[in-house]
Amino acid sequence: MKTDYFQCGRFRFPLTPGKFRPLVMGILNVTPDSFSDGGKFHSIDTALSHAEQMIADGVDIIDIGGESTRPGAPPLSLEEELRRVMPLVYALRDCGKPLSIDTYKPEVMREALHAGADMINDINGFRADGALEAVNQSDCALCIMHMQKDPLTMQLSPEYQDVMQDVVQFLRERVVAFDEEGIDRRRLCVDPGFGFGKTVEHNYALLRDLGRIAEDTGLPILAGMSRKSMVGAITGKPVEQRLAGSLAAALAAVARGAAIVRVHDVAETVDALKVWMAVESTKQG
Repeated sequence: MKTDYFQCGRFRFPLTPGKFRPLVMGILNVTPDSFSDGGKFHSIDTALSHAEQMIADGVDIIDIGGESTRPGAPPLSLEEELRRVMPLVYALRDCGKPLSIDTYKPEVMREALHAGADMINDINGFRADGALEAVNQSDCALCIMHMQKDPLTMQLSPEYQDVMQDVVQFLRERVVAFDEEGIDRRRLCVDPGFGFGKTVEHNYALLRDLGRIAEDTGLPILAGMSRKSMVGAITGKPVEQRLAGSLAAALAAVARGAAIVRVHDVAETVDALKVWMAVESTKQG
């Protein structure tokens, strides 16, 4: 059964068919080693400036990440992740936009929610001990992502019998775990995890049939493909030249039912979605 709105902490986004505009989640990495913008917004001042620019560009949700989860990335200590993330949560909690925290650590989840975060975006699907307990008493949004293995090993020969079936089955099982905790499904969205334990072929198979995930789970889909290697593999372009390919991937995702696109290039994505929405509204009219 599909939900009628998406509860995101202090914010609520209606999911009314024909009226819902796909949301743009802007990436704010405060890491020295992320695959695309590592070190670019590492200081609090540059990170805040970038967040302000994203707000001016029309971002809907700001996703703050303190730990790189690029392929091959080693884990980060809890203390260092808190040191990177928490000053931004405190500085931006009254910015007028929902704040999402990209973390798989229950301790970071608790601290961020206490400070005013509106969403937790967990690449590990809230499988860590204590993760569900850390979020079950709040009204924050929760993004459940599929990942095979972990960032250090996920791209070492990923294999599936049927990638779509395996991803859908995983997401279904995780939703059941949330149901058992009594967590309202209107707080949930799901992410197939493009690039997290998938080959290029796996990624495009998931994108081609993305609507099946929404149909099978009944939940909004978050799609994150911005500047990833799946774009580079097709275009032959390095990370800094993947804007056009990333926009094409984002539009392909929303055309197949994605409710949220997670991107580096907010202004360009917002413009692309405005044109897409104009075409869709003309069709409906």
